[in-house]
Amino acid sequence: MQWRSIVVGLLVLRVLLNCAVWLVFGLGPSWGFDFPIKFTFNLHKIQLLQDGDRATVKTNAWLQHMYDNRNPQAKTCSKISGNSPKKSYLSFFQEGRDDYDRKYSSFPDALKVKMRGMARDMFYFGYDNYMKFAFPEDELNPIACEGRGPDVLNPSNININDVLGNYSLTLIDALDTLLVLGNVTEFHRAVKLVIDTVSFDKDSTVQVFEANIRILGSLISAHILLTDPRHPFGDIALKDYDNELLHLAHDLAVRLLPAFENTSTGIPYPRVNLKRGVPPDSINETCTAGAGSLLVEFGILSRLIGDSTFEWVARRAVKALWNLRSNETGLLGNVVNIQTGQWVGKQSGLGAGMDSFYEYLLKSYILFGEKEDYRMFSAVYESIQSHLRRGREACNEGDGDPPLYVNVNMFNGQIMNTWIDSLQAFFPGLQVLNGDVENAICLHAFYYAIWKRFGALPERYNWQLQAPDVLFYPLRPELVESTYLLYQATKNPFYLHVGMDILESLEKNTKVRCGYATLHHVVDKSKEDRMESFFLSETCKYLYLLFDEDNPLHKSESKYIFTTEGHVVPIDQRFREKSWEDQFPCEEPNKEPPANISNCERIPEERRYGLPLKSIYMRQNAVSPS
Repeated sequence: MQWRSIVVGLLVLRVLLNCAVWLVFGLGPSWGFDFPIKFTFNLHKIQLLQDGDRATVKTNAWLQHMYDNRNPQAKTCSKISGNSPKKSYLSFFQEGRDDYDRKYSSFPDALKVKMRGMARDMFYFGYDNYMKFAFPEDELNPIACEGRGPDVLNPSNININDVLGNYSLTLIDALDTLLVLGNVTEFHRAVKLVIDTVSFDKDSTVQVFEANIRILGSLISAHILLTDPRHPFGDIALKDYDNELLHLAHDLAVRLLPAFENTSTGIPYPRVNLKRGVPPDSINETCTAGAGSLLVEFGILSRLIGDSTFEWVARRAVKALWNLRSNETGLLGNVVNIQTGQWVGKQSGLGAGMDSFYEYLLKSYILFGEKEDYRMFSAVYESIQSHLRRGREACNEGDGDPPLYVNVNMFNGQIMNTWIDSLQAFFPGLQVLNGDVENAICLHAFYYAIWKRFGALPERYNWQLQAPDVLFYPLRPELVESTYLLYQATKNPFYLHVGMDILESLEKNTKVRCGYATLHHVVDKSKEDRMESFFLSETCKYLYLLFDEDNPLHKSESKYIFTTEGHVVPIDQRFREKSWEDQFPCEEPNKEPPANISNCERIPEERRYGLPLKSIYMRQNAVSPS
């Protein structure tokens, strides 16, 4: 085609005609994009300048850098030749300029309405079938059309038992999604069901992290939205509601407190039995995300009920982890011994075992206004950019590939493996919240390129082999979340197209008789009989909000943030205030509490006499053990 010849000519004369190239390929009004904030990212431009079929390309910068730093014996997986470099991941977007402009520069209102309806129908197909075939059990098996609870015959099956506590998990996790979809009637019915049927007095051993983000976070969110005097979703007051959801949240949090007892570092045990506390055979190892991602929910609960205990233990765990970071790199590992403080897992990355630790440092600052949280986030973000990021220095220009974040040794920054995992797709959304929109755009394009190739994100993807390492996809929301936040930041119609692509892929590849099923294999699309609760609480919610411009969350004068499980929490002045007079006055173990701080004394007493924290708490607050 004639325009392709012009492009090639311009690229050859790039040095002399740089301004002309920018005018030809730069984002401008003729492309139909309207960005409320300024940045220079142009997906098509990058693809043209990097694609080996259209221009001379140097060897991939981050690939070459990784080969240079890896042990020679570790290169046996690669067949990359120095004379035939792999294409950039942006080569997945193969349309020419005219096709790209035509496809991505607009998104008709009628199509937006259609996609919103598809997202709503997707949620209700899963939710209605859960209520019909599974409730009051925790999850729906969408292929067999039956409920799933804890695996009592195999307590070591932590893939199931860490999440399922025999407490109607999916119903609780979906509460605020019902409000986001505008279904006040069903929200009221679901709240009453939770109040009437859910109890945490269960002989269930669950992961503290999962119980916190899925159950505690949802109960708190639903309570706040139900009692919000500003009525963002209209007057949704429930007759005779007497803070029962908050009481349930408080009860659950008390049952999680034993995880923080008898730990030398203040880092909690990973699991508790809701009736009996920490199991006698509990391991002393936990992941950084699991121990360091409790502060948002615990902090909000403390500030709602006026008791510092929950925020205190969560913040103590964060500080303990922070103090264990590497002096050389500023990075943390992914698994730590809670008694010795030694790093068992020395891998530092953005995905499993680490992801929400970073997320909650920033979101805790946004909610509570504690400057220390943002200082920690800024420091670790800088370390991530220095030691995990590979690729050219600038996202949009220069030689080498666009940025990629890899897994490294926390002590020296050396590459540990050649895969990334699907949980890392949350990071572009976090970059948006931190104001680093241009880098968020580039990183998001990497994960979307993988989605375009497979119609899903494999759990692990090998960037060296450009192939999946772990092939299943459990309906995770992280890419959808980042897509939604990027659209809110840019209003670029491209992200509506991404959302439509994801929505249609889910509908085509994961829908089964009674819901949506985990993909066992992203290539052959075989399935597993499980629909995790986050599909309704996050994946469907973010897809719906992406296409619902007039949602109360977008129109309200109030601002909101989402927990790591996608639960809606207002950014409210009351969460920046503490009813206790000083912040964590008992933090030094050898100091007596100030005489004028009455609720502080429970922590030193627990330390002085070795009494269990939960027992001290219940004694001083007249809470029944059952």
